[in-house]
Amino acid sequence: MKQYLEINEWSIVEEGFHREHNKISESVFSLGNGRFGQRANFEEDFTGETMQGNYVAGVYYPDKTRVGWWKNGYPEYFAKVLNATNWVGIKVEVEGENFDLEHCEVKEFTRELNMREGYLLRSFVAKLKNGKEIKVIAQRFCSIVNDDLGAIRYSVTPLNFSGSIKFTPYLDGDIKNQDANYDEKFWDEVSKTADAGSAYITLKTRKTGFEVCTGMRFSVSQNGQTINFESKPIAREKFVANEIIVQAQQGEETVLYKYAAIVSSLNHAPADLLAACKKGLDLAERKGYETLLQEQAAAWATKWEESDIVIEGDAAAQQAIRFNIFQLNQTYTGEDERLNIGPKGFTGEKYGGSTYWDTEAYCIPFYLATADQKVAKNLLLYRHKQLDRAIENAGKLGFKDGAALYPMVTMNGEECHNEWEITFEEIHRNGAIAYAIYDYIRYTGDESYLTEAGAEVLAGIARFWAQRVNWSEDRQKYVMLGVTGPNEYENNVNNNWYTNYIASWCLEYAAYALNYVNGQTPDKYAALVSKINFKTTELEKWAHIVENMHYPEDKKLGVYLQQDGYLDKEQILVKDLPAADRPLNQKWSWDRILRSCFIKQADVLQGLFFFEDKFDVETIRRNFDFYEPRTVHESSLSPCVHAILAAKLGDEKRAYEFYLRTSRLDLDDYNNDTEDGCHTTSMAGTWMSVVQGFGGMRVRNGQLHFAPFIPGKWNSFSFKVGFRGALLKVKTHRNGTSIQNQSNKPISLFVYEQEYTVGANSEVEIKKEDLVSSK
Repeated sequence: MKQYLEINEWSIVEEGFHREHNKISESVFSLGNGRFGQRANFEEDFTGETMQGNYVAGVYYPDKTRVGWWKNGYPEYFAKVLNATNWVGIKVEVEGENFDLEHCEVKEFTRELNMREGYLLRSFVAKLKNGKEIKVIAQRFCSIVNDDLGAIRYSVTPLNFSGSIKFTPYLDGDIKNQDANYDEKFWDEVSKTADAGSAYITLKTRKTGFEVCTGMRFSVSQNGQTINFESKPIAREKFVANEIIVQAQQGEETVLYKYAAIVSSLNHAPADLLAACKKGLDLAERKGYETLLQEQAAAWATKWEESDIVIEGDAAAQQAIRFNIFQLNQTYTGEDERLNIGPKGFTGEKYGGSTYWDTEAYCIPFYLATADQKVAKNLLLYRHKQLDRAIENAGKLGFKDGAALYPMVTMNGEECHNEWEITFEEIHRNGAIAYAIYDYIRYTGDESYLTEAGAEVLAGIARFWAQRVNWSEDRQKYVMLGVTGPNEYENNVNNNWYTNYIASWCLEYAAYALNYVNGQTPDKYAALVSKINFKTTELEKWAHIVENMHYPEDKKLGVYLQQDGYLDKEQILVKDLPAADRPLNQKWSWDRILRSCFIKQADVLQGLFFFEDKFDVETIRRNFDFYEPRTVHESSLSPCVHAILAAKLGDEKRAYEFYLRTSRLDLDDYNNDTEDGCHTTSMAGTWMSVVQGFGGMRVRNGQLHFAPFIPGKWNSFSFKVGFRGALLKVKTHRNGTSIQNQSNKPISLFVYEQEYTVGANSEVEIKKEDLVSSK
């Protein structure tokens, strides 16, 4: 762990310049607005350790797959969200010397991510080689009010001299992805222009043909007054800039305001991009920096009102949950059903910024409870629009008759992952897509979605599972061979319990969905049957599989086996591993990992988390106590599941431990990989750790249930959830729990299985002794 960041309930603060951790800070201090995002790169030149990153949602490149041995079925490319034009750059020269923090004496350095108001602030004093000392204050934000705009306030104050300062604000499109497979650049220049006070550059992606126009305008003020200046436009290949020289007085602040607009061909015709970019900058200039900043603060206040979690008595836990919520809210807004959530959001390049099963398994619950219903629905529609591609993906692997295999990694619905044990074998992702439909309907009550789109998706998924299993004469059961479960530290195993279980559940749920559509809207059912050429005999086959699926189990231990033969492995516990061996994925050979009993992330426990109502508490406890000591949690998706299950089991110590691990995963760099970007999708799991873990929130039979308890270090915690037209604030403290209904709709709910009715705009207080007596 690296604990160099200050604890602050509303901010992430770095005191002192930690050069050795700069790439970590660039990830943690990232900004975004759902449309584009920016790593916390410095505005001025920096030749130290850095990874430039500005990413535009939905714009990607199919980077040719790089593998040592090509196998049939391998995708030809790995889709990557592209590092786009650098819009934050401001080259600074002080009395002729280029300003670069790598080559300065840096004092009084502070970097702050203000999560309450949504901006990044950096201040420091630097002594250059020529002996000149300057104080710099740089503030910027990506507007969530006007999501094509970014704004920067960059000030320089000479401390021991009066003299010239040259500012060169620029737009640099001559960039590349650090993770490019063949070290190639992905952009071609379409056009550029640089005039006094403004500049524009339009680039086009190779192969995919996306166009992005980035523009900038700027002004300079001294003593609080805008000054006139002469600027020298600069233009070269994929680069535009303006050079400004000002005379600065000792002790007086000179401020450069830089506005940027970023627009893409996803939202505008290519011929209209420049006009749209100029329109955005007109708005920015008309409002001015301070007004834009005030609007940003107000918009974030609204977001926090909807989604904040308040923890009293534990500042580290409070900071962590707000950091996770902040990153989720600035990554995805749900306004565009063509977009999804990459595992790193806008904070880095790893995983290509593509869509994984993380969205369905972890992110949807957060957006269901904290945003308008359409936000989560758009995530489902994203997959429905790609159903044809999922059928095509299955066809490439030999499946037929409308069987659908959703990709492990995708931008447009086509599989683009290139590791065989993932691409071909980690097929449990199909189950997460189906589960998300179930989760959405369970929460919202919107069963009409089955008729609208869900049943068609579920039928395709069920057809895949029906073909993927085979009948074992020896066992007289259906089995599933050659798979990789959520625990990616075991590949090509037979009968992964979780995969078999969720496959069987999918078959049941698909049958229910089709029967529901038939009962509610026979005409639409007939149209669907005709469209997908569905035969009722398929339902019979599905039912036979469900009734005869093999689930590996050890009766003596009373646990479900992760897969056939798991107990043949040498059973060593994580606590007995030398510290020098961790993390395994950076210290051990892959062969050694695969032969070990160690688990990367929740696997059997993932199934017990999803389907806990189908298992009694003691079954969950036995499996938790068996698998948790063997889990190394080297996936960001793991600690949150363990936190929720530990909370359900009343294991406060481990629930709190896993909560801290999932919530501070990036802030403390637990897995030594934050420099690649933050683990955005797992952040939704952190939210679940509080709401579903410590709050015990579940939906059963269309009603909310809570089973809250407080970790020992907390005085209280509260969260808000929207549910079927009601908005609830749930606060648990030492003396009990209060539930406040902040809507005009009364609601009936359960706390520790006791029913309460909370009237419109009213509150119920449930005392601790009542909670205890009702358990």
